[in-house]
Amino acid sequence: MVFHGKWYDEIVVGETFGASLTVTETHLVIGAGLFGDFNPLHVDEEFARKSMFGSRILHGPLTSALVAAPAGMFVAGTAIAYLEHSCRFKAPVRAGDTLTTKWTVKAKHDKPRHKGGIIVLEGASTNQKGEVAVLAEGKLLVSARQVSGNA
Repeated sequence: MVFHGKWYDEIVVGETFGASLTVTETHLVIGAGLFGDFNPLHVDEEFARKSMFGSRILHGPLTSALVAAPAGMFVAGTAIAYLEHSCRFKAPVRAGDTLTTKWTVKAKHDKPRHKGGIIVLEGASTNQKGEVAVLAEGKLLVSARQVSGNA
């Protein structure tokens, strides 16, 4: 099964989309290996328990990627490029937390030269307690549907 995302001309300002994912121990381990970041806040439970977080936390870059994933799927197969992405981390993310990310299309900017346009997104991820863990912004360049016709 191939999932196909929305074309630029189908996307509406004010539209929302998102996804939920439960973070696991595997995310922590993969994050450490993927980034080469073995900071004890991520890999040493005894150390992390004594920190302000009280337990190990997920790497910021991996948290950011999990937040960005629904945006990528929203335009799967239609995206030209993910142009910008920023996150503000408001609460730690731990193994066992379920992150629910909701994105809102805030603006669209036509880019005829690229046969599509830029969508501007604002997002937030909450944990299972309803606490905001991440605030995010993103910009994606997305293709418009190509109209085929006989000349």
